[in-house]
Amino acid sequence: MPTRYDITHTTVYRYSTPVTFGEHRVMFRPRDSHDLRVLATDLQVSPEAIVRMIQDPHSNSVALVQPIQPALELRLVASFTIERADVTQDLSLLSPSAEFLPFAYSLQDRLDLEHYLRPHHDDPDGTLIAWAHQFFRHDGPTGTRDLLGRMNQHINQNFRYETRDEEGTQTPLQTLALGGGSCRDYALLMMEAMRRLGVATRFVSGYLYDSALDVAAPAGEGAMTGAGATHAWLQAYLPGAGWVAYDPTNNLLGGSQLIRVGVARDPAFAAPVSGSWYGEADAYVGLEASVQVKRHAS
Repeated sequence: MPTRYDITHTTVYRYSTPVTFGEHRVMFRPRDSHDLRVLATDLQVSPEAIVRMIQDPHSNSVALVQPIQPALELRLVASFTIERADVTQDLSLLSPSAEFLPFAYSLQDRLDLEHYLRPHHDDPDGTLIAWAHQFFRHDGPTGTRDLLGRMNQHINQNFRYETRDEEGTQTPLQTLALGGGSCRDYALLMMEAMRRLGVATRFVSGYLYDSALDVAAPAGEGAMTGAGATHAWLQAYLPGAGWVAYDPTNNLLGGSQLIRVGVARDPAFAAPVSGSWYGEADAYVGLEASVQVKRHAS
């Protein structure tokens, strides 16, 4: 039975003196699909702004926000109601040709997946490819499902999670060297490693439902890492199964707790909010962002 959620995403930029604002790109609306339906959306902006909606090259919904007067803060409050179907991705339906690594995509798939197959970050000394190769079996063929699952679990269990509010993403080599990072750093590391093994991957930004933060949820559930803010994970394209979600931050596979908003070939193109402001060089005070995801009581 479908489950409904109410989601509120609040972002506030504060300044010590009034500043003027350039156009901001706001990616907040979940992506409709067979497993997710958007029932209602709203975006409140202060100061007053001109807002128009577009679709980017990846068919993400993007709000172009142009504030029209100076202010001490820019407040963006996006809220919506969604309906999520209980659809479980069945990896047993993987195409026979993709059961083991390495595998080859069909010519038509390769044409469509080109940007998701090509690595976007350098690995001059082969450090990342060597790290990825540790997940291959040495006693026989390596199953695609098995390798992806073990890499997802390994990042979850062996890296140190760090909350980082500032913009930008560590390179995969930085994440390996530091032994930790944020959810977007984990996603990019796994994406780039899988691309070097011939698997198409894409970055996903969105929201994470954590029942521990929901007063309407049953007791004893929850304890997810990354909830209460925007979250990031990846999808791998597996013939026969399609785009399959992997969240190395929480060791989730296709979890129903993950609510997609934007997809891109690299995290730089899926920022929840990006834009510019004009004023005194030291006027910027800071950013506050929060996400609330509440499940409707059955």
